[in-house]
Amino acid sequence: MDEKLKRYQGIFPAFYACYDDTGRVSTSRTKSLAKYLLAKGVTGLYVGGSSGECIYQSVEERKTILEAVMDVVGGKLVVIAHVACNNTADSCELARHAESLGVDAIAAIPPIYFHLPPYAIADYWNTISAAAPNTDFIIYNIPQLAGVALSTGLLQEMAKNPRVIGVKNSSMPTQDIQMWRDATERELVVFNGPDEQLISGLAIGATGGIGGTYAVMPELYLAMNAHLEKGEIAKARAIQYEANRIIYKMCSAHGNLYAVQKEILRRMYGLELGSVRAPMPGLIPEDEAIVAEAQAMIEAAIAKL
Repeated sequence: MDEKLKRYQGIFPAFYACYDDTGRVSTSRTKSLAKYLLAKGVTGLYVGGSSGECIYQSVEERKTILEAVMDVVGGKLVVIAHVACNNTADSCELARHAESLGVDAIAAIPPIYFHLPPYAIADYWNTISAAAPNTDFIIYNIPQLAGVALSTGLLQEMAKNPRVIGVKNSSMPTQDIQMWRDATERELVVFNGPDEQLISGLAIGATGGIGGTYAVMPELYLAMNAHLEKGEIAKARAIQYEANRIIYKMCSAHGNLYAVQKEILRRMYGLELGSVRAPMPGLIPEDEAIVAEAQAMIEAAIAKL
């Protein structure tokens, strides 16, 4: 692998939105989460994506969050900033801002709501990339939420842009990872997106993983990656099973997954991160048992490592 791309190997937690008790973005709480993840030994952070509740935040809020993260981990972790908005102008503003802070890469989903033709999507991504001319660009493929799926032809077109270095692949078929790796003449990095299949994604060729449950149990994902690197497939698979059972439990709550995870982090580490922003549902009293059980499952899984 090209030396420039090696920094994108490893485990990248998707960073959670951190709010104060009134629901406003909290700089201090954002920094606390960044310090916690830095201490856990992860490779880098993916800031401002789905787990960061980006579509429910203003441009200024997203700038504030990235600034707080970079204050803590800039130069210490690899930072990928997701900058896509519902219009090109705002996306470019966030791209310029991210480059000014010295992030390693920017990323973007395709435009959502309107189903645009591939050439319009390529123009959107290339315009954003041009706003940060000295920064790597990563395509974020999440068709189940964006409503648009990356295609081999679109990736080949985007690969003409030398700043495009890879794909964050959150489609469910692991074979897509091979498709993206085979699609272009020059080497691209591909991140596994679905947490439930990290070891499958790595086995078929993903460079690393970016995941929305990594932050609440980074030890498990770091251990999976380490075992796979040593060829210890059975050990990696056992931990993947543990992580998946925890995910299923957390997803069974009335409250949104991210509300559950923030509450677990509060209980385990004293991290006050707030809840989630409406219209995402917060926790209700009936979620107490689920949160407690998920926390116990995480602690038990970590103890086995």
